[in-house]
Amino acid sequence: MRYFPIFIDAQALQVLIVGAGEVAARKLELLLKSPAIITVVAPQVCTTVRHLAESSQVTLLERPFEESDLDNHRMVFVATSDEALNADIHKLATERNMLVNVVDNTPLCGFITPSIIDRSPLVIALSSGGNAPVLLRYLRQKLESVLPANLSKLGSFSERFREKVKQSLATVTERRYFWESVLEGDIAEEVTQGNDSKAEQKFLAALDDAAAQKQTEGQVYLVGAGPGDPDLLTFRALRLMQKADVVVYDRLVSPQILELVRRDAEKIYVGKAKSHHTVPQQDINQILVEQAKAGNRVVRLKGGDPFIFGRGGEEIETLLAAGISFQVVPGITAAAGAGAYAGIPLTHRDHAQSVVFATGHLKDGTIDLNWQGLAHPNQTIVFYMGLTGLAIICEQLIKHGLSEDTPIALVQKATTSEQKVITATLSTILSHPELCDMKPPTLIIVGSVVSLQAKLNWFE
Repeated sequence: MRYFPIFIDAQALQVLIVGAGEVAARKLELLLKSPAIITVVAPQVCTTVRHLAESSQVTLLERPFEESDLDNHRMVFVATSDEALNADIHKLATERNMLVNVVDNTPLCGFITPSIIDRSPLVIALSSGGNAPVLLRYLRQKLESVLPANLSKLGSFSERFREKVKQSLATVTERRYFWESVLEGDIAEEVTQGNDSKAEQKFLAALDDAAAQKQTEGQVYLVGAGPGDPDLLTFRALRLMQKADVVVYDRLVSPQILELVRRDAEKIYVGKAKSHHTVPQQDINQILVEQAKAGNRVVRLKGGDPFIFGRGGEEIETLLAAGISFQVVPGITAAAGAGAYAGIPLTHRDHAQSVVFATGHLKDGTIDLNWQGLAHPNQTIVFYMGLTGLAIICEQLIKHGLSEDTPIALVQKATTSEQKVITATLSTILSHPELCDMKPPTLIIVGSVVSLQAKLNWFE
């Protein structure tokens, strides 16, 4: 993120615009939506600028630019057709530590103006860093079409009662819960329909009820984050991630998915790797209990699905013992994601009539599995966390009846842009030239369905 997004207080902000053509007119029109004090200087003035300059906010100087014009200004837009002059003004303004924007010349911009959706006091700003203006216009059109024009009424209503809510409810969490109930309920509907009196009555009654409650009850949501691709999140998972006060997450949650968490939520990393836990499981359980008892909405964000090798059951047992309310949100488990994105159907009428999920790493550190039950020729086996035990897996499957020629696939970082797939047989996989490059998280898929990978591989 090269350009850091901020909103500048334009009250008494003194802005200089150098140039008075149609390009300058667009900046002037935008600035006039704010209370900024504006000076425009240019030897020739277009009709649009002359009309806009009739505002009491604008001082129009019909003459060439002089260095002294920069005095007492904090921001300058440079919009002349003279590139040399634009570069000179940029240099002078930068030396004065002014905010400078040379229109349509991104390298000479200390700041850029975003595309704006105005529902004042709600303002949404969009930017592509100057790199994709057409895409930006497309996104703005989409958002304009889904955001009702009367949304501004809701913003003004919220602004009106902000201090009263702050005085009535002591904590940030209590205030957040209250405002969310208002915005998601019939009070917001009354506001947007223009029924201000009725909305105010309901609002004040709801605020009194909220203030009478002694403690905000916390809750824990065990949320499956899926195998890595953010597009595979469920709608419910995304909604809870946006509402969470605290997010407890591990290393299998991709950075792209973590970006979707509410910005001001507290994020607690409890990453795990094989035989090494940054935070032991019992401590993770206790974190969930403590955060919920503090009145927070806690999302326990897990890669894949919480109940498939995700220890969700262990965490729920602790929550039940502590009397903490909880919900479970399923996610696409890694096996389903890896198979789909690698082009390996886990079941197929001609290859496999069943599929088994197994862990390649038991609680005691061994791989002591029911090999006899796993080694069936018409069955697909998916091993989680089995990369370091690959040699034992291959040896035991062959020993218990699978052919040495049984296909096997390793899928690394499934469903992400870093996905990598290698295929071989049980007897040849250990000598595969790319095996040494495979790193966790990697799933192992064994069975004749792997033979379809070359033909069905759509993602790569």
